[in-house]
Amino acid sequence: MLTATPRHPLGTAEAPLVVALVEDDRLLREEVAEHLTAHEFVVHAVSSAAGFDDLASRVALDLFVIDWNLPGESGLSLSRRLREAMPGAGIVLMTARVALHDRLTGYRQGGADVYLTKPVAPDELVAVLLSLGRRVRPDEGGQVWSLDLRDRTLQGPQTPQRVRLTSREKTLLVALVQAHDNTLESGALCDLYGSDDSDDLMSKRTLEELVARLRKKLKAVQEPSAEAAIKSVWGVGYQLCLHVVLT
Repeated sequence: MLTATPRHPLGTAEAPLVVALVEDDRLLREEVAEHLTAHEFVVHAVSSAAGFDDLASRVALDLFVIDWNLPGESGLSLSRRLREAMPGAGIVLMTARVALHDRLTGYRQGGADVYLTKPVAPDELVAVLLSLGRRVRPDEGGQVWSLDLRDRTLQGPQTPQRVRLTSREKTLLVALVQAHDNTLESGALCDLYGSDDSDDLMSKRTLEELVARLRKKLKAVQEPSAEAAIKSVWGVGYQLCLHVVLT
């Protein structure tokens, strides 16, 4: 199963874009990595899909440059898995296949954002990655959400992105906003509701239902390609993936 380490939700656009380069040709891999590094990308290069799976479990990645013809699992299959696991990922598929049928396959079946045929012009690759980077790492100044504590309203960066919260939803968001890395254990979140008039103690099942309802509210006003506002962190609890300020 493909898992990817999430980038910190408050990461800034000024931080270097982190690129995963999956290319089995050692010389080409080294040349591309060197060129991208010279243009201030942080590059992690591997030679196979298996190597990528290991990398993605350890490193927060922004963009993905994948060769179609890889040993073992193909780059097309890897690209498809990546798109399913991370719908908002920026994926570039590179290959020597120039036929229209192959290009369409790369887009339709592989889920690639951009299909580049080899030999790839290095400066074109840089331009493509910078363009995708503006999508996956937008300027944070335009992505700030504001939580009004008095009227329990969460306002997004766009006028229609306005959500009215219940008291419990507000409590959950405030706790995540104030937590380190915007992440809290499920048990700690349940403890927040220990003095709630309706329950002596919130169960983890009730917490899951609360988070699910809040995710649904936020998804209704987020951009279609936006990542989930609250992510489940396996073995821990939940992480807030929006930049929220309290007012």
